[in-house]
Amino acid sequence: MAGVLSCSSAISISIQAQHCRRLPVLCSPPVLYLPKRSLTVKAAESDAQDANPAASDEASRLGGSSFNQLLGIKGASQETDKWKIRLQLTKPVTWPPLVWGVVCGAAASGNFHWTIDDVAKSIVCMVMAGPFLTGYTQTLNDWYDRDIDAINEPYRPIPSGAISENEVITQIWVLLLGGIGLAGLLDVWAEHKSPVVFYLALGGSLMSYIYSAPPLKLKQNGWIGNFALGSSYIALPWWAGQALFGTLTPDIIVLTLLYSIAGLGIAVVNDFKSIEGDRALGLQSLPVAFGAETAKWICVGAIDITQISVAGYLLGAGKPLYALALLGLIIPQVLFQFQYFLKDPVKYDVKYQASAQPFLILGLLVTALATSR
Repeated sequence: MAGVLSCSSAISISIQAQHCRRLPVLCSPPVLYLPKRSLTVKAAESDAQDANPAASDEASRLGGSSFNQLLGIKGASQETDKWKIRLQLTKPVTWPPLVWGVVCGAAASGNFHWTIDDVAKSIVCMVMAGPFLTGYTQTLNDWYDRDIDAINEPYRPIPSGAISENEVITQIWVLLLGGIGLAGLLDVWAEHKSPVVFYLALGGSLMSYIYSAPPLKLKQNGWIGNFALGSSYIALPWWAGQALFGTLTPDIIVLTLLYSIAGLGIAVVNDFKSIEGDRALGLQSLPVAFGAETAKWICVGAIDITQISVAGYLLGAGKPLYALALLGLIIPQVLFQFQYFLKDPVKYDVKYQASAQPFLILGLLVTALATSR
């Protein structure tokens, strides 16, 4: 249960970090030159010692900690150690959801066995999905979000100048190529006739790029961007884990994409805090587009209706016990929605996510186990 709590907390924080910041490779590199925007941000090629002192003061005022810095979450302290700064850019707190997705995919395959070989494969797949490709995604997103961060969190590594532009771009490429390389290794290891894990890693990384980077920048659209984010944290790692040990079937693809709508709802939870910044920068998040009152009902509807639909699918597939278990896990989520989120989505977002999301995460595993039989 502790692992589930850790993973669910990580999902909420990781999607918050990704939003305004998932296993969403790149057929072309991140551009080295960006057109000037209305807001100029000097992510200078300076050493950490030259970082903006005002930014450091702001981080200190917020009670920044080294622990937060290592996890890559808000309230981090200012560091001068470049490796700690690099780690912060990858946001380790966002890795567990991808690891959990791989676990669910392996469970759903029905072919995972507790042998040294299978355990080793799964660990390599988790490293690919977490530190490498999620780290790539988060670093890339911070790179393209430096204008937003200059408004909301100017003390972050890139807008503060704690790490240079060239160092950030190098990190993006190292993580990207490392993740793609591990994906290819897994295909060879699993003796796949078609490099399916490689294709998934390539497609997911491309999704990360178009999510964060112009001209498409999917995150500017509340519907498309949040669904892309949800599928990155739920569908893609599940597919990778299942393809590694079994076969991806059309019904599993549809089922996990349906579950990704719940991921859309989770992403919307984190949109409420940044309404002002999103509006100023032209990001059409759902709270900006529909207003906070309507958006919060869209959010809980996406989360609840998706899970009820999956329970209906399991019931129709002749697995009533799994369907009943999933419905039982939905009930406390609804209760916490009324207790916290629907009252005040900004004030109670952390309490809501910490309380409700462990049940959603357990529901994913229940669904995975159901489809394996």
